[in-house]
Amino acid sequence: MTTTDYATYIAGLPKVLVGAACLFRDASGRVLLVEPNYREGWTLPGGTVESADGESPRQGARRESLEEIGLDVPPGRLLVVDWVRGSDRPPIVAYVYDGGVLDDERLKAIRLQESELLSWKLVGQAEIDAHLSGARASRVRAALRALESGAGAVELEDGLPVG
Repeated sequence: MTTTDYATYIAGLPKVLVGAACLFRDASGRVLLVEPNYREGWTLPGGTVESADGESPRQGARRESLEEIGLDVPPGRLLVVDWVRGSDRPPIVAYVYDGGVLDDERLKAIRLQESELLSWKLVGQAEIDAHLSGARASRVRAALRALESGAGAVELEDGLPVG
């Protein structure tokens, strides 16, 4: 196979987006959510992995957390991988890492990326469905269960457990 043939082959492969986020909590177990200005609803701090730059999902989660909320926290263990189909976009593989428990000092240090975010808040587990929709809510609940159980990462498809 020539270099041109290989480039054509690669260009013809399916495209998949990759996203990565961190699940941050406070001492009470509430989850930190951010409110983007470019779409409805809330989400975890995170975003698109810059694969063209060779960034890994773990690196992307750390970079996005620093950019979005001003906290440079090395992500902990992988909690969830979710394959999310899209009707108007390529599928997304979403990674969620443990961001750890933020003490009062770290919470006070949060600085929003004003070009993308409107606000942030901490929500209890009972409030997750009121702030997150569909696969996002399922993903956060699965991440919390993985933390509680100490088990390995959870695999989801469209927010639903596989297997």
